[in-house]
Amino acid sequence: MTKSLAAVPAALFAAGLVLLASGLLTPASAVELAARTVPILVFVVAMTIVTGLADSAGLFTVVTARLAGARRASRPGTTPAGRVWLLWLLVVALATVSTVFLSLDTTAVLVTPVVVSLARHARIPPLPFALTTVWLANTASLLLPVSNLTNLLAQHLLGVSPWSFAQLLWAPAVVGVAVPAVFLWLVFRAELRGRFPRPAVPEVKDKRLLTLSAVTVAVLLPLLVSGLPVWIPASVAAVFLLAVFLLRHGTSLVWGTAKGAAWAKGWRMLPVQPLLLAMGLFLIIQTLHDHGLGTVLARASGNGEDFTALLQLAGLGALSANAVNNLPAYLALEPAAGSPLRVAALLIGVNLGPLVSPWASLATLLWHSRMRAMGINISWRGYMLAGLAVVVVLLPLSVLALWLSAGMPG
Repeated sequence: MTKSLAAVPAALFAAGLVLLASGLLTPASAVELAARTVPILVFVVAMTIVTGLADSAGLFTVVTARLAGARRASRPGTTPAGRVWLLWLLVVALATVSTVFLSLDTTAVLVTPVVVSLARHARIPPLPFALTTVWLANTASLLLPVSNLTNLLAQHLLGVSPWSFAQLLWAPAVVGVAVPAVFLWLVFRAELRGRFPRPAVPEVKDKRLLTLSAVTVAVLLPLLVSGLPVWIPASVAAVFLLAVFLLRHGTSLVWGTAKGAAWAKGWRMLPVQPLLLAMGLFLIIQTLHDHGLGTVLARASGNGEDFTALLQLAGLGALSANAVNNLPAYLALEPAAGSPLRVAALLIGVNLGPLVSPWASLATLLWHSRMRAMGINISWRGYMLAGLAVVVVLLPLSVLALWLSAGMPG
């Protein structure tokens, strides 16, 4: 984030505390809000630690290289090569799986540098891979509760298991992956032709640490969809990996000594900015709802479960997300949903819609920060126009898929 944007989360959190201290947000509402949101925030912290440590162990880099057909060595005069379009499909699959099981922010932060490095090694323009990552970080975040913070809030509201959640949203989730992928292929098909030299197997400094990280993630993923409160397995995994890292690398994990700089994560892994942003928005939106916001939005969001009504709600969610951010957009409109099908339509809007403005989702801002750190400049004008072109097709098709999969109610 830029310095000005970096100050926004703290300012929003401070504003929320002022609302609480002034009495505009009552203690009763604050306690009710905390009961709903604290477990979700614990999950966010735990998953950030797990994915950050697994990345430090080299897990994501090794998995990507292996899937790309990494070579150990080649005979003199030979250059093993693969097809670029297959490498791009690997990026599509990696971004989708990462988003579905580890969340959109994980994809933006950890997968982006991996796929950009992969593109540079293959001597192809990194933009198709980078844009694929950020789009799918948003649009693939519809299937499971763990995929997006908005989904966790919706799951708590609906009181359903992860599998029931997936049964409600599987059809628009498929559309959310397919439509952006087709659009990207049509736009970048020239760059995705030809062959690329296969990457070499990356050097692993601590193979035992890599193995333990891989096993931890492999065990964690099914537990996240087992029906357990997701913060429990995520917290256990985070504590376990922290203990393993500390045992193997001591205080270098926390303080980043020269000897252990590669593993220096410590408190810097904690998602301070996202946490402040989320807590501030929770407090502000709850206060607004206590003072009549829901009544105003109910008029704009319509009612009913026919296709037009669902599209109206999804469209309002997408507009709100691109105007402010997808999290406050969901929180503001949630009371106006009123039924599982309408909640699903709202999730379509706030999850698949944030492809236009840079601030529509935190994942997009995190992605842009990574891109700048790697020396890649992004034209926001081009990004917004391309995103708008996708959203005007993606939104109605996703709502149609939801409506048809639900048996065309209304």
